[in-house]
Order: sequence, then C-alpha cells, then structure tokens
Amino acid sequence: MSNDPLSLIHAVRPDEIERRSLSIIDDEVPQPRPYAGIAWEIVRRMIHTTADFDLLQLVRFQADAIVSGLNALKAGAAIVTDTRMAQMGIPLRRMAPLGCSVQCLMNDPAVAARAKAQGTTRALAAVDAIVEQDQDMDGAPSRIWVIGNAPTALLRLLEHVQNGRTLPALVVGMPVGFVNAAESKELLMRQGGLPSISIQGRKGGSALAACVVNALADVVLREQGAPCHTGHPEARTGKD
Repeated sequence: MSNDPLSLIHAVRPDEIERRSLSIIDDEVPQPRPYAGIAWEIVRRMIHTTADFDLLQLVRFQADAIVSGLNALKAGAAIVTDTRMAQMGIPLRRMAPLGCSVQCLMNDPAVAARAKAQGTTRALAAVDAIVEQDQDMDGAPSRIWVIGNAPTALLRLLEHVQNGRTLPALVVGMPVGFVNAAESKELLMRQGGLPSISIQGRKGGSALAACVVNALADVVLREQGAPCHTGHPEARTGKD
C-alpha cells in the first residue's frame, strides 16, 4: 500500500466505491449464505453501513417483512423515523419517485410540549402523535416505522399495536444501547403477524435502520426501471 494519501484517494472513482465494497462483502461471505435474494441485499447493505459481519447471525425477518415492506413502498407509504438522523438517512431523492414521505416529529413543538406536560420522552410522545393520526385510517396497514435509537419509541409502538390502535406495514426495529434495547427488539420479534426487520441484542442505530429502508426502496426502483443507489449489477451505483 502506498504511503501517499492522494494516491489512495484517486485510486478509486467515487461511483466505484460502493460497488467494490459490496463485491468485497460478497467475497468474504461465500455461498451458502445465511440469507438469500432480497434478504441478502438488505443484510449486505447493513454490513456495508457498519463493516460489522456479526450482523450475519443477528438480523431477523418476521411475518413476510420483505413482501410487506416492498408493497408498502410501491403504494407510497408514509415512513416515520424516531430520530432526525434516521430521517436524513432516507433521502427524499430516493423516496420521492415512490410517492413516499419521511417524517420525524422529535423536534415538533407540539410533541415537545406534550412530552413535558406528560412527564415523558419526546420519542414516546412522537409515537403517540403519529398513532392518533392512524386511528382515522380504518386499521389498514399504513406506515413504515423506522426506529434505530429509542427503545421507548419501539415499546410504545408495540403497546399501540397490541391494543389495536395501529397496524404498521413494516417495523424496522433496531434501537441501540444497553437499557431496554435488546429487550424491546426481542418483544418485537415475538409479535406474531407483525412484519418486522430487527437485530438480536444490543446492536443497532439510526444508520442501520435507515439503510434497510433504502435497500428495500432500491429493489422497488430497480423493478420499475428507475435510477437507484445500490450495488446490484443491474443498477446504477454511487455512495449517498
């Protein structure tokens, strides 16, 4: 390897970085892999985001999560995130062609006031505010929930699901941390019939949760012949 930083910078064109990264992952995880098809595209994207091959043993798909997520994106489902970081990690240029919005209420003044009045967290209050909107939608699967930071948000969402107040099209549940992160994800995985993509244990994060939605969106865009940002050989590449 050269000691010259510039030689490394110019050694790879920007549009090749992602393609080469995904190719390296494919080489380091030879067949037979623990995931196949679209599931592998998603897990590979997660490994690309984190450089963490431990995810090969940790990612869980429940209740036709992939089919439900793809159908929701094709229908222009609204996407809700628990943090601004996750929201910013799902670029509108990718979602706009699908008619999907990406919403986060964490910084909404009404949510902040509600959390203060109730003595709770903004993450929990934001979930309540969204679910109240869903109650006017006849219980039909509507939103994709993307939770990568706050276990309280995931636990509150599951409470609403159990009480019949909302029915997500897909829950990407990947809160990270040491307090209730693993427990909230374990509870998510126990919800029979609730489509979800999650990670066992403490790992997770906003970037991971967002990249799952991006991977699903790229599948839909590829099927529609639209430009996308994935390392799939039939698609345009490029780092977001």
